[in-house]
Amino acid sequence: MPHKIPESLVSKIRERKAHLAVIGLGYVGLPLAVEFAKVGFRVTGIDLDKGRVQSLNRGISYIPDIASEEVRVLVKEGRLKGTTAFDVLRSIDAMMICVPTPLRKTRDPDISYIVATAESIVKYIHRHQVIVLESTTYPGTTNELVLPMLEKSGLKVGTDFFLGFSPERIDPGNKIYTTTTIPKVVGGVTPACSKAIQLLYSQAIKKVIPVSSPQVAEMVKLLENTFRAVNIGLVNEIALMCHHLGVNVWEVIEAAKSKPFGFMPFYPGPGLGGHCIPIDPLYLSWKAKLLGFDPRFIDLADQINSAMPSHVVERVGLALNEKGKPVKGSRIFVLGVAYKKDVGDMRESPAIEIIERLQKHGAKVSFHDPFVPVLKEEELLLKSVPLTVPQISSADCVVIVTDHEEVDYKTVVRYARLILDTRNILARLSLRSGKVITL
Repeated sequence: MPHKIPESLVSKIRERKAHLAVIGLGYVGLPLAVEFAKVGFRVTGIDLDKGRVQSLNRGISYIPDIASEEVRVLVKEGRLKGTTAFDVLRSIDAMMICVPTPLRKTRDPDISYIVATAESIVKYIHRHQVIVLESTTYPGTTNELVLPMLEKSGLKVGTDFFLGFSPERIDPGNKIYTTTTIPKVVGGVTPACSKAIQLLYSQAIKKVIPVSSPQVAEMVKLLENTFRAVNIGLVNEIALMCHHLGVNVWEVIEAAKSKPFGFMPFYPGPGLGGHCIPIDPLYLSWKAKLLGFDPRFIDLADQINSAMPSHVVERVGLALNEKGKPVKGSRIFVLGVAYKKDVGDMRESPAIEIIERLQKHGAKVSFHDPFVPVLKEEELLLKSVPLTVPQISSADCVVIVTDHEEVDYKTVVRYARLILDTRNILARLSLRSGKVITL
């Protein structure tokens, strides 16, 4: 007889009386918690970062896409709160795991956060709970790692608790596609698990797409971002080729995208950033190699994309050399250090390597970023400086790494001596000048 979802759990979810937990209150977890609270659920966010929990409980958002006023209302109404304690899971009906899954220095998957979370959950797991892993990971994690850990409790999946995977698809700074409007893929360990998870997410997400297993759902996320990484790798290689040919790669792309079929434009840049695109393909590559499969396409794209910061530094050096100046002792002013425009997210930002490489060559580097007041990364510590005419004009080279919209590019072009535009933002704004070079 097929396993069924208990009617009591179904009723709690449909009537939005279920008590939910979101574990991990970062760029994925906080927006998710807010959306479920907005539709009437009581949501408790769990995070070991005391600063995040304190901010949440004061009604202050630390995520740019979430307004503090929105959080304040939900906290005041008692529908949203934060805690660092996992014992709250005793009273939780459903939980979503949104913890980090970075790479180790060896570029292997670091799933220690998932393991630690599962160890905490199993202490408080009880019958009729829905548990969903959202953290990006390699195919098989839910079934091969999380499930055995949870079943040590003596409870059985599909009968006592309902487990599955649903990949996060958050795009920080995107005003069109948000947590509620991005379709949600869900895959349960059993059919009953899938139904329970689909029922849960459909309360807050406009479209939920069930797939046959957690492995499929895990693979969906990796395919999405591997697709992007490989195509960005291709266009970055084309950019390098165009540089040697003396051809403007941006003009090539603009002309190519006029074709109404069979072509999708991707754009070169100073390197990949964010938690997903630089990391997800390597999760897939790691898993493939365990199975004896050589993912040459993925590895080649990673090599090309990882080399772009070095190419940026080389372009700076060549451009300065034509002006009769060495990199050593030159003043380099970096515009934008976040990994993408109009956000303050520094995860895997190529700006970090670019600045470190320039400093190793003896350059005096400063930066301006309206979203990043302080750049701190291991031995690197710099504060954002104001975008002033003296700051611009005193630089031997201005390097645009992140194309934030609120930057006064007209002033930059007017007063800079030399500009390396890695994002083609100046051409897009029709601010063309002989002092501007691109990738």
